[in-house]
Amino acid sequence: MNKAFVKESDRDEDDDLPESRALPAGTKNYMTVTGYRALNDELMHLMNVERPEVVSVVSWAASNGDRSENGDYLYGKKRLREIDRRIRYLTRRLESAEVVDPALQPNRDQVFFGATVRYCDSRGETFTVTIVGVDEAEPLAGKISWVSPVARALIKAREGDTVTLRTPSGIEELDIMDIGYPDP
Repeated sequence: MNKAFVKESDRDEDDDLPESRALPAGTKNYMTVTGYRALNDELMHLMNVERPEVVSVVSWAASNGDRSENGDYLYGKKRLREIDRRIRYLTRRLESAEVVDPALQPNRDQVFFGATVRYCDSRGETFTVTIVGVDEAEPLAGKISWVSPVARALIKAREGDTVTLRTPSGIEELDIMDIGYPDP
């Protein structure tokens, strides 16, 4: 079917970075060694395993004749577009990555990228977070992006410091209890 009759273009609108993964203008895409390795492993899996499997299914389905009502063909083509979109995204992110090994941090008494920080808020609740790259952030697992408000408040603080966090509900004080880095 001609592209004039379907809602498709030569460029995928979904190629744009998700809002939650966008970097502030003029900043580098910092990433830990572990995060870089995980994204690279995903890219290799998509390129060497998933994509070839889907291509073979699409080829088989195309050989069966009428493609307009062939579910395997239609789903396979859609899945292939999703895989290709993810491959482009991962490739761009890995090319722009600035890999930082937190284990090599010389100033271990201060909070920088890769630090694991234990802090207490004004209600007395204790939190432990690790400051990681935008693509590695998993807030529910205690991994926060270095561009997040909490990480920005914690950066350059020392153990025992009290930092100010500006939130939509107001200003909050965070007491730094402990700072740790992985062993070299």
